[in-house]
Amino acid sequence: MIAAACLPAVVSAQTANRIGSLEEQAQASWRESMAHIATPSEGCFQATYPSVIWHQAACHALQPRVAPVPRFKLFNSGAAQTAGNGNDYTIQTSSLITQAVGSFPSVTGVTSEKGVGVAAYGGGGILGANEYSLQINSSFDDTTSVCKSHSGCTVWQQFVYAPDYEVQGSAAVFMQYWLIGWGSSRCPSGFGSDGEGDCYKNSAAASAPDVPATQLGNVKLTGTVTAGGNDTVVFTNGTTAYSSSGKDSVLLLASVWKVGEFNVVGNAGGSEAQFNSGSSITVKLAVTDGSTAVPSCVANSGSTGESNNLNLGSCTASGGSTPSIQFTESN
Repeated sequence: MIAAACLPAVVSAQTANRIGSLEEQAQASWRESMAHIATPSEGCFQATYPSVIWHQAACHALQPRVAPVPRFKLFNSGAAQTAGNGNDYTIQTSSLITQAVGSFPSVTGVTSEKGVGVAAYGGGGILGANEYSLQINSSFDDTTSVCKSHSGCTVWQQFVYAPDYEVQGSAAVFMQYWLIGWGSSRCPSGFGSDGEGDCYKNSAAASAPDVPATQLGNVKLTGTVTAGGNDTVVFTNGTTAYSSSGKDSVLLLASVWKVGEFNVVGNAGGSEAQFNSGSSITVKLAVTDGSTAVPSCVANSGSTGESNNLNLGSCTASGGSTPSIQFTESN
């Protein structure tokens, strides 16, 4: 009699678990879909599960407290080979990339993270608990006509999610555009100077919640470029997607993009995302490049100056409809 009385409760629990699992799968599928659905125009948009329709949202001009920086001040060869500041894997393709989707298929052992300053960059950045950034970066080895024939000038574009980037308690989803090696002459209209001969500016930004680093497994970051159209950054977290779009003509990245980097690193200023001991994160970057060929996974080829305190494992590359690279980093 006791066993019979308990049976309905057991069946009910099993049913609830099955429904919960199906719901998780549905939400994961929705996040994947939103990474590939184009926004209707330039500007900022938001979508909420289960809808796949982008709704216009407020954009704001971004006045950064501290800018992300390119990889200039490499650590010496005796330093620990943790990820970032050049020591990172990139995906390299033979065809032009039109979209890159970064995700973390597995996150284990992460209980805390804090942003810390790095002496080589003057100890700058947005520092403290849960201060990190997600970045998809192009390389800065390519030039386009926006360099205006400045000798040595190359373009570099970042697709960024950054907690507390402008104000405490709110994250920014935006693109940052760089003219590396522009030189000593005045930067183009709308661009500021980093004081090192480079020029940079931000796209309009969409506001998103600050997501604790313990929840990285729930997020995706997407960068899309369209020749003659708009470039877009999309950040998805759980059941909400946030996006910002701006004209590709700012850098003309769509005409040269063949290298991509994705990782969780410090929040601007060359800072480091410092995870608790025992953390392990699997990083995946998948691209659309009109090809099914297996891409190259190239070590020591990252472009961002920010870093983390995780040691890189081996990297695998896969072909198919969305060629990808995947690697694990841990401490």
